[in-house]
Amino acid sequence: MQRYVDSHLRLKDYALFRAVCARRRASWWTWPQPLRDGAVRDGDHDREVMRYHLYVQWLAHERLSSLAAAKQAGCSLCLDLPLGTNPDGYDVWRQRSLFALDVNGGAPPDSFFTKGQNWGFPPLHPQTLREQGCRYFIASIQNHLRYAGVLRIDHATGLHRLFWIPKDFSAPEGVYVHYRTEELYAILALESYRHQALLVGEDLGTVPRYVRPALARHKAQRMYAPPFELSPDPKRTLRAAPTDSLACMSTHDMPTFTSFWRGLDIQDRVELGLMDQAQARREWSRLQKLKATLLVFLQPNGYLGKGRSGTSQVLTACLKFLGSSRAGLARISHQGIEKRLSLRG
Repeated sequence: MQRYVDSHLRLKDYALFRAVCARRRASWWTWPQPLRDGAVRDGDHDREVMRYHLYVQWLAHERLSSLAAAKQAGCSLCLDLPLGTNPDGYDVWRQRSLFALDVNGGAPPDSFFTKGQNWGFPPLHPQTLREQGCRYFIASIQNHLRYAGVLRIDHATGLHRLFWIPKDFSAPEGVYVHYRTEELYAILALESYRHQALLVGEDLGTVPRYVRPALARHKAQRMYAPPFELSPDPKRTLRAAPTDSLACMSTHDMPTFTSFWRGLDIQDRVELGLMDQAQARREWSRLQKLKATLLVFLQPNGYLGKGRSGTSQVLTACLKFLGSSRAGLARISHQGIEKRLSLRG
């Protein structure tokens, strides 16, 4: 453990921060000014708590390293690169000049989130990031690829632009801020080559038309999820998964298949105030059409037996469809439990 701690210079600083958090039981935004600015003294924390956090980080490294070792046997660990950083966390406390602290990242209103989204984290400032040689972004990528054979980039549109919402304003009042896209892609391409890892850009839902060509140009996979691809038109019910895609039934921020199939997410959106009852009825009607065309599609193609339309039966049929697709990657889950990540040659 000591060798690991000594070889990671920022680790002690991180554990120190966590120990002060444990002592004060409050966000660093409320700390006294010297402490808020990083001037930590011996009496500001418990050394045993600091050692505990050093141990936890070392333990996480050991466990991830053991999983990463399986890459040599043809089984790759897939990790997610998150879009944002906790504003109360260590990164923003220690490197706050990198972040636009007076705004939050989010998304404008769309057909699903009719009031827009405020994700509650400060976005990276594109100019400051560049002035610092993108060191923070590079370190983040390297740390993930130290263990991962596949890295999924959450909200790949964020490599191009991000919706900034000023503090105390609502989501519809935000504005798009653009990033130096080619420089970020160059870093990703270089690090993925160095670590012999595959990149996947999360491009589900509404994305600008230039995102997917950019992913393809930089040899990054895109994503394919049937709920986003379904059409009520029987002539084009479900298009085939592209070869350069990761196929899956859902992601961490999508309804589960059961919720989608039973329309439970529609009621959730009503309760959240994202749609009224009239909109919910239209959405329910559309869902019934989608379900009918999907059943018609699955049965003749041999994925689903006749008369079988239970939730688990349809899910199994959809998984068979994904497994037989030309997608380069398939992430298979059943009833919320991920089973396997397979890489096709």
